[in-house]
Amino acid sequence: MDTRRDYLRSECSRLGLDGSGHKAYAWEYLINRQYHVIWCNIFKAASTSWMYNFNLMANYTAAFLNRTKEVPLELARKRYARPNVEMIRKAQGDSITFLIVRHPLERLASAYNDKIVHAWPKSFHDKMGHRIIRKYRKAKESKPAPTTRYPVFEEFVSYVLDEAKAKRTLDMHWTPYTSFCTPCKFNFDVILKFETLDEDQRFLIQMARLQEVIRPEWRNSGKGTNTLHNINHLYSRISKSQLDGLFNLYKYDFLLFNYTVENYYEIVQSEDSMTHR
Repeated sequence: MDTRRDYLRSECSRLGLDGSGHKAYAWEYLINRQYHVIWCNIFKAASTSWMYNFNLMANYTAAFLNRTKEVPLELARKRYARPNVEMIRKAQGDSITFLIVRHPLERLASAYNDKIVHAWPKSFHDKMGHRIIRKYRKAKESKPAPTTRYPVFEEFVSYVLDEAKAKRTLDMHWTPYTSFCTPCKFNFDVILKFETLDEDQRFLIQMARLQEVIRPEWRNSGKGTNTLHNINHLYSRISKSQLDGLFNLYKYDFLLFNYTVENYYEIVQSEDSMTHR
């Protein structure tokens, strides 16, 4: 854990992201003063599990949380005010500050499977999917247009990259988490990784003395499959230039948390095969 923290601080300094020209963003943080823990919530990175935990720590009962139809984030915000930067820095004096990160491209694939492929009918994301299809679905010379009722992955990626290029606010489920948490502007005590979550959660729970309150269990509200095979299949559909765009979009998520993109360049389509497929 010390290695991850030191690596983050070193990269923040190397990239100049800890300077006064970069603004701290506090909106997504939750501060629990009773148990002295501060968490920056990153969607699609064990957020369901830890929103449940923070609701337990806010004195909602497990029985209530398991039966309620209310959105966990909305429940949490009834007990945890949206903080400002000063509130976080003051609370950090006697608290453990942590976040959970995930490989940026796995997180994007998970968001696509959950929010786009398995969107509830007539929901916000279902309507978004229809807009993406109208704009990006085209037949190629040698191949008819897809017939799925939801955008295929390359259509979704085109949409995300175009939204980012136009500097429009991205959906919270695929916004770069460096933008969400501005990790170079706050000191983090613990950096958990989705890839080693079981071990990392046990470490955090013991460090923060939360053993009597929460258990390191896995809760996943998402739908669809996020196996490595499925993720690789999705990325085999996009072009190298699209992958270049995704790396540029999530560059700091990659660099600050020591994630790599090289393996994905072995999976994506060459531009020639994209033209003729």
